[in-house]
Amino acid sequence: MAASGLLLVLTACTGTEDPAPREGAPSATTSGPTDADFGRSGEPSAESSTDASTDAGVGATPAPDPISVAALAAADLPGGGLAVGAVREQAATYTSYDVTFDATVSGRGSRSVTISGVLNVPTGRGPHPAVVLAHGYIDPADYERGQGMTRERGYLADAGYVALHVDYRNHAESDKDPRVETAVRLGYSADVIAAARALARSEEVQVDADRIALFGRSMGGGVMLKALAAEPGLFAAGVGWASVSSLEAENFEHFQASDAPTAQLRAEIRGRHGLPADDPAFWRGVSARPHFDQIAEPVLMVHGRSDETCPPRWASATHRALRRAGVDATLEWYDDQHAFGPAFTAAMDRTVAFLGSSMPG
Repeated sequence: MAASGLLLVLTACTGTEDPAPREGAPSATTSGPTDADFGRSGEPSAESSTDASTDAGVGATPAPDPISVAALAAADLPGGGLAVGAVREQAATYTSYDVTFDATVSGRGSRSVTISGVLNVPTGRGPHPAVVLAHGYIDPADYERGQGMTRERGYLADAGYVALHVDYRNHAESDKDPRVETAVRLGYSADVIAAARALARSEEVQVDADRIALFGRSMGGGVMLKALAAEPGLFAAGVGWASVSSLEAENFEHFQASDAPTAQLRAEIRGRHGLPADDPAFWRGVSARPHFDQIAEPVLMVHGRSDETCPPRWASATHRALRRAGVDATLEWYDDQHAFGPAFTAAMDRTVAFLGSSMPG
C-alpha cells in the first residue's frame, strides 16, 4: 500500500549555485547520475515487510517500503467524483470554478479523502486538452484555495486547456491526513494522480482523456516527477518549473534547518526514518531519480539561471538523469529567478508550445 505523503520543502533557502548554461547553449547532455548521487549504489531500495525467502518463496520480489515511490506505483489510486461548485471568475476566454474530487489515503486500511481545487474551463465546445497543476510549497496554515499557480492556470485556459489546480491534502478545503508530513508528503503525488483520473472520468467537464498533462512548480516539480514515475502512461506530458531536486536527501538537507520552526519535524523524521546519512536506502526510495526509467512521457524542465531557492545545478542533474534513463527530456534556461517575473510570458509560451506538440489534437 502506498504512503500518504512526500517531498520535504519547508522553507525557502538560498545556497551556492552552479552556473547555468548561457542562453542558447544546448540543453541536452548524455551524462547521467553516478553512484554518489544516490549515496551508495544507483539502484532504489525495496525492503520487505516479511522474509521473502520463508513467506513468499525463494526468488519472490520483496514488497516495497510502504513509504516509497515503488509503493505509490503499486497502490490503487482510482480518483474520480469531480464536483463542480461555485463560479469564482467569469473571463472572456474561460470560467473558473471551485471544485472537489476524490483521492485515496493508504496505510492501515485505505480510505477516501476529498481534495479541493480550482478549475478553469475554456469557453467553447470540448473536449479540451487538460493540465493538472501541482503548486509549490506554501505553509498549509496560510494557504488559500487555488494559491500558487494562478497565473499559469489563467494562461493555460486562455490557450484552450482545462486547468485543474490541486490544493493537496491538508490544504484549503481538502481533507486532513495527519501522517502526510512524517510520511514525507508522498500523498501529494497521489493527489495529482487522482486529479487526472477525476478529469478523465468527468461527465460534467468535457476533457480529452488522452490529452492530460501534469505541470508542477518548485516542490510541485518533484510531485510531478514522482507521479510520472509511479503511473507511466497516465499523463501525456510533464512540465517542471524551478523544480526541487529529484533526490530527496538533497531537498531535506537544503530546506531543513536544524533550528526552529523545522527542528521538531526534523526530529520526527530522524526518529521514524533516520536522516539521509543514517538510512540512504530509505531516501533513495522516496526519490524520483532512481525511478526515471519508468517515465514514459516527454518532460519539459524550465529553470531560472538566478534561482535563489532551487539551485540551477539541481535542474542540470535531473535533466542528465532523465536523458540517461531514456526519457525525452528538455531543459530550458531563462534569465530569471525562482518566481519567474520578467521571463514568465516567454516561459509560458514555450510551455504551451511543448504541450501542443506533446498532445496534438
